[in-house]
Amino acid sequence: MKKAFLFVLFFALSMFIVACSGDKETAGEKDGDIVEIEYWQYHFDSKVKLVDELIKEFEEANPGIKVKHTTFPYDQFNERVAAQVPAGRGPDVINLFYGWVPRYVDSGYLQPLPKEAFPHETIESEFFPMVESVKLDGEYWTIPTAVRTIALFYNKDLFEEAGLDPNSPPATWDELVDYSIKLTKRDNNGRLAQAGMAWEPSQQGHHWFRDALLYQAGGQGLSEDRKTIQWDQTNAGLEAFKYWLNFVTEHEVGERNFYTDDVTAFKTGNAAMNIDGSFRIGTLQNDTPDLNYAIAPLPSKDGNKATQASFWSNGITSKVEGAKLDASVKFLQFLTSEDVMERWLDEIGELPAKQSVALQDKYLNHELYGAFIEQLPYANAHFFVDESRERDLVIQAVDRVLLQSVSPEDAYKELVESTQALFDEYWSKR
Repeated sequence: MKKAFLFVLFFALSMFIVACSGDKETAGEKDGDIVEIEYWQYHFDSKVKLVDELIKEFEEANPGIKVKHTTFPYDQFNERVAAQVPAGRGPDVINLFYGWVPRYVDSGYLQPLPKEAFPHETIESEFFPMVESVKLDGEYWTIPTAVRTIALFYNKDLFEEAGLDPNSPPATWDELVDYSIKLTKRDNNGRLAQAGMAWEPSQQGHHWFRDALLYQAGGQGLSEDRKTIQWDQTNAGLEAFKYWLNFVTEHEVGERNFYTDDVTAFKTGNAAMNIDGSFRIGTLQNDTPDLNYAIAPLPSKDGNKATQASFWSNGITSKVEGAKLDASVKFLQFLTSEDVMERWLDEIGELPAKQSVALQDKYLNHELYGAFIEQLPYANAHFFVDESRERDLVIQAVDRVLLQSVSPEDAYKELVESTQALFDEYWSKR
């Protein structure tokens, strides 16, 4: 009897344990239905705020997916990626400057966008042509929500103080120089007190030279196969380089590091004009809402219009697969939806990457965004083989002229040669 009782008790306990373990397994399966992906971007306050809002909306619409949002300071971003992605850790979806994409592809950090979710013909018919700068080896590796151009920011109050019409900004190279001179102020010791033109090669300055002034002077950037620097095929490149430098060397209407940098100088009312990107609108609205400024297309030369285009775009890292890949694709499709593009413009100041969204009348005629969008059809997105090193080469050329008394001609020649050497190095490894 005792043995029978023990047997029944043992059997009951066994069934209870099995039932409990079954409940645990069921719970585990339910937990497993939630797929978590991680999204990385560099820290830019307005972008972080908007992406947090978008993630909540995406998760509500996709209850089986959770998105972890991680940000890093700009100067730490690539280092963190290099440490995490090769080990299969870190982001599933990553936000990259388009100029970094070739290096990320060569490092094996990215996988091509799935063609069934992002057909090439759709990308090429709906997005601005600049997006093709992230097409390598016949594959698209990233896709943007928004794009950027650069334009002329000017302080309307300072225009009026100088006797200039704030409704008639400079439209040509010569007018830009003339306005800059009239808007410059120096103290009794000859020190710059107000820059007519903010000037900073490390910000948008190198882009202004490479993708705007060069083309406006009648030059070209790269050969069709992207392998040869064509800046020196005519005199246009040197003309553009000298025009750009002359704001500091000859006209003395600006200085490097004036009020820390060009952005700060303009925000604080100590620079009357600045060349900057559409993304700056959000910063100005948040930081200096009372700044009385306007925006105009870049001044042109001989009717040749050109501006620089750039963008941050999202891709999927190389080791993502299975349910995480499916979730990452859904998130990427959400981030490139038309609704998100419109909100991105309203809250960040970057322009919709799809032509049908950006070229709506409400944006073309917008007081602030209109000048940027107007320039999109003739915007140039340089193909960077190494964005950081190419930027540094331009800055080094500037330093040779400003700090080492090298002639602009010699500094420019070395810039072309060193940039070509960088391209030769890149293509020799592919």
